[in-house]
Amino acid sequence: MLKIDCLVIGAGVIGLTIARALAKTGREVIVLEQEQYIGEHTSSRNSEVIHAGIYNPPQWKKTQYCVAGKPSLYQYCEEFGVPYKRCGKLIVATNSQQVEQLHAIRKRAHINRVTDVEFMHVDEIHQREPALAVKAGLFSPSTGIIDSHAYMLSLQGEVERHGGHLMLKHRVVGGRAGHKQHHLDIATDQQQFTISANTVINAAGLFASQLTKSIDGFKPEHIPETYYARGNYFKYNGRSPFSHLIYPIPEKMGLGVHLTLDIQGKAKFGPDVEWIDDINYQQDTNRSEGFYQAIRSYWPDLPDNSLSPDYAGIRPKLSKAGGEPQDFILQSPADTGISQWVNLYGIESPGLTSSLHIADTVTAMVAD
Repeated sequence: MLKIDCLVIGAGVIGLTIARALAKTGREVIVLEQEQYIGEHTSSRNSEVIHAGIYNPPQWKKTQYCVAGKPSLYQYCEEFGVPYKRCGKLIVATNSQQVEQLHAIRKRAHINRVTDVEFMHVDEIHQREPALAVKAGLFSPSTGIIDSHAYMLSLQGEVERHGGHLMLKHRVVGGRAGHKQHHLDIATDQQQFTISANTVINAAGLFASQLTKSIDGFKPEHIPETYYARGNYFKYNGRSPFSHLIYPIPEKMGLGVHLTLDIQGKAKFGPDVEWIDDINYQQDTNRSEGFYQAIRSYWPDLPDNSLSPDYAGIRPKLSKAGGEPQDFILQSPADTGISQWVNLYGIESPGLTSSLHIADTVTAMVAD
């Protein structure tokens, strides 16, 4: 049996930031990942946006952690050379009713302490983005983009620099949560063995609920269901006429089909919302018709046949299709009665922006 102080399950952005934070306090840390590479799921299949913290209710963790995490993430990028760009974004209204919604969004942003959001009239928008055909917009100057892959590689290096280790292609297949130590059954392609850990952090993302269900000691009422919302992305084949991110008015379960830019300035559109039962990244190319329609509501000159399938990501939702949006869940030992064990559920957008603050919060939950 392998004995360890801290075991972090999941080597996505959240698991790696938590492992780094724990290792920096001097604790012995192993990060366990079932895939061959780090960040194979939600962490590498998203819009790579550094969010401002505009949309969600002020009391939500999604808001508080995003607002707190954003400056930390920009600072991390500067310190460790992670590519990023503070390009700003425009939230656009295409009719008079949506203009009223913009005013409500700006009010929410100010309540959330995001006070740099500006209302812009048509003339001001056309000075910035002449290709847009909209009624008005909000400009968020603190929104940006990040190379999420470079960020994760940097985090991995930081974990290892502070004495932590990664174990790839290692999957938790069961276990028992104890009072002083936790025992997890691990499977690889070649063997099965048990790890005994003083502290366990379940940062398994899409698999977090499934993992907790496999552990003896947790009450069923403490394990929320995770639902899967696939988001498809299409890339623009031409040269983008935009220098900012362009977002429509948000939808109930997402932020709408928006235009984002990568570090090289290439444009992509997405994600949409497609509810699925199992983890499957296969794209339906027929969904491009809905993309053309959505994009042309704010960019009417989008050329025919200019979009190509790019990739798909899956968001771990805590409510099913038709349900109400839910906040992050950071389930502490006080919530479950299980000492030195933290479960993270529903960590979707703005999880990337919130990651460093989430890591500090979790580290405090299991501090000696």
